[in-house]
Amino acid sequence: MIAITLPDGSVKHFEAGVTPMEVAKSISEGFARNVISANFNNITVEVSTPLKQDGSLVLYTWSSEEGKKAFWHSSAHILAQALEELYPGIKLTIGPAIENGFYYDVDFGDTSISEKDLKEVEDKMLEIARGKHEFSIRESSKADALDYYRSQGNEYKVELIENLEDGTITFCDHDTFTDLCRGGHIPNTGIVKAVKLMSIAGAYWRGDEKNKQLTRIYGISFPKQKDLTEYLELLEEAKKRDHRKLGKELELFTFSQKVGQGLPLWMPKGAALRERLENFLKKAQKKAGYEMVVTPHIGQKELYVTSGHYAKYGADSFQPIHTPAEGEEFLLKPMNCPHHCEIYNSKPWSYKDLPKRFAEFGTVYRYEQSGELHGLTRVRGFTQDDAHIFCTPDQLDAEFKNVIDLVLYVFGSLGFENFYTQVSLRDPEKPEKYIGSLENWEKAEKAIINAAEAKGLDYKIEYGEAAFYGPKLDFMVKDALGRSWQLGTIQVDYNLPERFELEYKGSDNETHRPVMIHRAPFGSMERFVAILLEHTGGNFPLWLMPEQVSILSLSEKYEKYAQKVLNLLENDEIRALVDNRNETIGKKIREAEMNKIPYMLIVGEQEEKDGTVSVRKHGEGDLGTMTAKAFSELIHQEIKKESKEFNV
Repeated sequence: MIAITLPDGSVKHFEAGVTPMEVAKSISEGFARNVISANFNNITVEVSTPLKQDGSLVLYTWSSEEGKKAFWHSSAHILAQALEELYPGIKLTIGPAIENGFYYDVDFGDTSISEKDLKEVEDKMLEIARGKHEFSIRESSKADALDYYRSQGNEYKVELIENLEDGTITFCDHDTFTDLCRGGHIPNTGIVKAVKLMSIAGAYWRGDEKNKQLTRIYGISFPKQKDLTEYLELLEEAKKRDHRKLGKELELFTFSQKVGQGLPLWMPKGAALRERLENFLKKAQKKAGYEMVVTPHIGQKELYVTSGHYAKYGADSFQPIHTPAEGEEFLLKPMNCPHHCEIYNSKPWSYKDLPKRFAEFGTVYRYEQSGELHGLTRVRGFTQDDAHIFCTPDQLDAEFKNVIDLVLYVFGSLGFENFYTQVSLRDPEKPEKYIGSLENWEKAEKAIINAAEAKGLDYKIEYGEAAFYGPKLDFMVKDALGRSWQLGTIQVDYNLPERFELEYKGSDNETHRPVMIHRAPFGSMERFVAILLEHTGGNFPLWLMPEQVSILSLSEKYEKYAQKVLNLLENDEIRALVDNRNETIGKKIREAEMNKIPYMLIVGEQEEKDGTVSVRKHGEGDLGTMTAKAFSELIHQEIKKESKEFNV
């Protein structure tokens, strides 16, 4: 008999050889019908895998992240089979699950495939799926696996197998199809009820542009047709909310080939939006005891050699700037932290002076590959709402919790209520990726986990996602469309203080190393604005809108009255503009609606005579007439309500 521990802590006993599916059925037949994947002792297994020892078992359904991963990975196998049947002689490479769906990279040789062919492939996939073919894993010796793919002339699979250890190689079979695979599949193909192949792209083998370019086919699949329909509707809504589209329409930012790829230009409305966000955070930071600093956009190469950034990123970043002086080299600033370390190092400190909290909206530069650039979410120059806290080890816990509170305040103020946190730790299998001692890493990781638990955060642990100098707590925000984005981050760092030889004098009159906390509630201004744009669809809270009111005159005869209303609103600190173009009032209203302006005030002969304005609200229509003063009070009441709701 073996003991199986379930996630709720309960223990069930079975005969050795029981499968995860049999365990599921022992819980409930209804539950078992929804189980599509399993994990035993932290290893992904098939639901048909015999369990031969005591252990912990997690059973996954479609509603779980791991369940979707198995579902989409299995769908990639079905795609590969469909392609082989439709295009004999192609060479398959890899086909993983991704965040939303799956892809398969294929060498089509002299055969061509285009978007118009995808419907035929989808139909073939569904035909295969309806066969309800079981997925089964079988082991293979390295020699047999190599012989199999060499006989097919598939050099890609041969290369993969050559890098595997004998005794660790497995194949997945279903129907007449077999593929090199480590496992993690749904019980059978019949669970896949709906498929959509989304696009075709080029992809270099193993991501190396020196290798052959393959054809990558992206797809997504679901257990119900209804789920696919809802997903496609969501995609259409996402297109409407695309920050690149809205940013252009609302005249917030632009890009110029002459300036350079990935270097955004902020237009007046966008600059005003950024300024309000910055002022909002500066106000909160001042209350929390931060001091603003300013550092240059460049630094000597030696600065980043000391910090470790040059060794880690130098080869893939902007290259050094050579000055007329011999041997003198500067780098565009990739991080603000080395500069802040040098500010700290500019004078001696006592334990009584700590913590020191230096904050800066600092612009940094990183050379992202052109294919990875995407609007404001992936750029080459961006501004971080950065701060670094230098504290004693005894102060670390309280300071870290205070930063958590600040991030939660920022999210709440801007309407991001759906989020979880991720504790990003080092990969214990790859110590070469990180700097510093194991002892310091363990202290830093423990500090983050303790703070997250004390604050009652819903967090999960991800190994291998830490920064090279320390672990971090990342805030993963879900937007209005249910998509997850990494925004705020907090990091604990024992290593840079050692590299920069930072010190303070303790109560024992001896010198000690401070601990450093890196934090950025927004993450970067560019990315935050992009996500806020898509989350709100451009309908920002009233306090944040670049233009709160548009005054629309019925004709040029009422320009003076429109200007009088404008002056009154501006005196009451309401952001307004006058649209006195020689256009119809209908066109002016339509354009104000398209520009997401919250309120429109229409002024004509009757309004001028009565000293009133006709009020329209974006998305709602007419609100009637009132005096300009009454309207001003209405605006301030709404902003006051937002202030209470969002703590701004």
